[in-house]
Amino acid sequence: MKTETFLNTLKNNLNKELLFEYSPDTFVNANYHITEIKNTTIDSVDCGGKTNFWKETIVQLWESPLEVGKRSFMTVSKAIEIFDRVNSIKPLLLDTEIKIEYGNSSFHTANLVIQAIVENDKSIIVKLHSDSTQCKANDFCCETEKEIKENETCCTPSESNCC
Repeated sequence: MKTETFLNTLKNNLNKELLFEYSPDTFVNANYHITEIKNTTIDSVDCGGKTNFWKETIVQLWESPLEVGKRSFMTVSKAIEIFDRVNSIKPLLLDTEIKIEYGNSSFHTANLVIQAIVENDKSIIVKLHSDSTQCKANDFCCETEKEIKENETCCTPSESNCC
């Protein structure tokens, strides 16, 4: 989901609570804070030797140990205030994909992709999911899962152009 789409959805629901579901029926606790909003640039070289470049917006969530047991979630209007403050200091990249960085003692820290946003009378629920890794040079050197099963081989230096 693009940052602009995410923010527009929030702006249309200012009086609601903002919840994040990081696993089916498992939510970031109400004691969360938005601790950082990052304009991130990825400038990489894949295993096929091709350069790749893109930008992302990453929103970091953190659960405060001083507020364990808090029951009321952050309001959407409070989240928008945070985004507006950040935007006044370092402009947000509205045309980039937005990801949510989160982790706790029972869930590894990860940059999660927004799968969907569910609206109801009381809240906005941002449904997250883990993104899988992928071979960026897939067309150049990596075999598909079907080819791997058929050949029982994979991208190895002796069998392909991959590193």
